[in-house]
Amino acid sequence: MIPLEHFLTLSGILFSLGLFGVLARRNAVLILMSIELMLNAVNINLVAFSAYLVSTEFVGQVFALFVIVVAAAEVGLALSIIIAIYRSRATSNVDEVDLMKW
Repeated sequence: MIPLEHFLTLSGILFSLGLFGVLARRNAVLILMSIELMLNAVNINLVAFSAYLVSTEFVGQVFALFVIVVAAAEVGLALSIIIAIYRSRATSNVDEVDLMKW
């Protein structure tokens, strides 16, 4: 069996890459992909802890399934907002979008 530290290291690396992508990118689609990477890192943690701590219960897997469902809904909503902004402004750069600004 693979040690828990390997899963936690992988999850930490994925989460760090996603956080860097959110902070460093300007394109809204790339920011959305980075958020998805961070959510997948959380899913790895949930499943790893569930398998190693209480292997008879599937609590971590159920929470990971909820995270996947919420992520799918978030992607659908965010992509529709990004497409609407792109149609009106012809850009997906988050620095140039100031629709809510007074």
